[in-house]
Amino acid sequence: MKPYRLERMASEVRAVVGDAITNRLSDPRISPFASVTRVSVSTDSSVADVYVSVMGDEGEQRKTLAGLKHARGHLQGMVAKRLRTRQCPTIRFHLDDSIKRGIETIRAIDDVMGRTSGADAAPSSPGGDDA
Repeated sequence: MKPYRLERMASEVRAVVGDAITNRLSDPRISPFASVTRVSVSTDSSVADVYVSVMGDEGEQRKTLAGLKHARGHLQGMVAKRLRTRQCPTIRFHLDDSIKRGIETIRAIDDVMGRTSGADAAPSSPGGDDA
């Protein structure tokens, strides 16, 4: 399959699964703070790897992934209706913690910057005249 077709298929899968998580799935295991971060489709279009980010603790992430895996058949049917191909790719779900790692990195940078900016502010001399 041509690369632009794979990209278009990945985009369609992302749209269908993202909409289903937000509006159509009623499984209590699936967190309302789950979102599809990216989708990659294999070159033969037989597999679509769906990466999902879940804000919350590790237990919340595992429960959401279990709920999505349970709903895989239903989601695959929804994707099949949307795609205009002979064969619908098999959906595989993966946890994507890149957003969580990014937030932790920003916090660490903020902490370091906070410490260095406090150290940069040298106390003024008692005479008040630095020159």
